[in-house]
Amino acid sequence: MGYYYWDPTYILVVIGAVICMIASARVKGTFNKYSQLRSMSGMNGAQVAQRVLQAAGIYDVQVRHVSGSLTDHYDPRTKTVNLSDPVYNATSVAALGVAAHECGHAIQHAKSYAPLSIRSALVPIANFGSMLAWPVILIGLLFNTRSSGLIIDIGILLFSAAVLFQLVTLPVERHLPMWPVRLLLFYSYFESYLSQTDADGTTDIVLAAVCL
Repeated sequence: MGYYYWDPTYILVVIGAVICMIASARVKGTFNKYSQLRSMSGMNGAQVAQRVLQAAGIYDVQVRHVSGSLTDHYDPRTKTVNLSDPVYNATSVAALGVAAHECGHAIQHAKSYAPLSIRSALVPIANFGSMLAWPVILIGLLFNTRSSGLIIDIGILLFSAAVLFQLVTLPVERHLPMWPVRLLLFYSYFESYLSQTDADGTTDIVLAAVCL
């Protein structure tokens, strides 16, 4: 006779996973929507990032290309805004929004926003936890033995590291104001390089990323 282990806290893990998937789907859906629209500015993501950084008075942050899709991030350790394949050289409204969003984190760093530093320190732990959590949990569920509970608990502990990262991310993203968009609109007012569609799309992208 097999040994079946169940803990009500597993429901919390499932709820957490569902919330993460919904948030991720929203970001991807918004990005895909605006990736089909070309920005009237004609600028690519890298150029937009440089414009926002300069407008914010930040001159010690580099804009770099990173492989992958939606792997965009700001690295405070190297002071680099890293833009992915669909953003760095792309001229879509989505690229404009993502580039502006990541520059917002560079602005936070320049203002010494503490939660950003905490989040950056948790990145390796969160990546390790999110990579191994579900495989470990599944192993615990599939191998119906007395050690299943321990294996699943280890998986939940790993998943908790990813959850902790998300909890720290919330204040970082919520604190992220519309500075990047406002800076772009300010420059656009004088130079007329942003259309209303560009402005609206950029705002939608930034707000969607805040919910992730």
